[in-house]
Amino acid sequence: MPLTDWGFLVTPAEIESWILYQDAELLIVNKPGGLVCHPSKRGPWSSLIGAAREFAGLERLHMPSRLDRETSGVVVFAKCHAMASRLQKAIERRRVSKSYVAILKGEIAAPISVDEPIGPADGAIVVSRQAVRADGKPAVTEFEPIGWVPGFTLTRVRPLTGRMHQIRVHAAWLGCPVVGDKLYGPDERYYLEFVKSGLTENLRRALGVPRQMLHAGEVRFPDIPSPPAPLPDDMAGFWAGQALASSVDALRTWS
Repeated sequence: MPLTDWGFLVTPAEIESWILYQDAELLIVNKPGGLVCHPSKRGPWSSLIGAAREFAGLERLHMPSRLDRETSGVVVFAKCHAMASRLQKAIERRRVSKSYVAILKGEIAAPISVDEPIGPADGAIVVSRQAVRADGKPAVTEFEPIGWVPGFTLTRVRPLTGRMHQIRVHAAWLGCPVVGDKLYGPDERYYLEFVKSGLTENLRRALGVPRQMLHAGEVRFPDIPSPPAPLPDDMAGFWAGQALASSVDALRTWS
């Protein structure tokens, strides 16, 4: 995506390369991290839904659920009202399942289900920040470790409810925030710095990666195709780098 002084623009060739499935009623894409889903004042090619609408040649696309700007992975669009209604009803009846991959800072030794309510964070300097709180809305997230290196866990995550920032809030509550998370990581002021100044050198040094290491690998609606989205290169590269560093450290210790 070409980088401007305010963010990214999408090219027609790029969005075509992101398509996982398409027919007369559906468009399913693999969104890259860093791109907003919702419409942007910078024009249609500055957001996922705008670019998808332009690419499909449609005046309107329906997006029943979206991903945070920094989260990559599967996004499903409906091209017609009938399919949009069908997808929305599936969400309302809790017949949609989602599977994410996250790289967490810290080590989780065994599968764990976090059943903790979520609501607005008291005293937060970022208005949208959420937290585990007794009077929040019910939220359940399953974390399944699938790989380890010292200090990090590669995790399959299944949110069983759909609260704002649910995976990131529950991961932080476990003491294992998503790597690169500017809002729920070491200091929420990093988020404000990013909003004001973009990805500064200070943020690169503090977080180690440009964006949060969270990827929506699969979204399953009843009776529609559910193509998986492969792990993006930045997450795969980060994990490979940590594994290599761990192997080098182990070799040094042994020698």
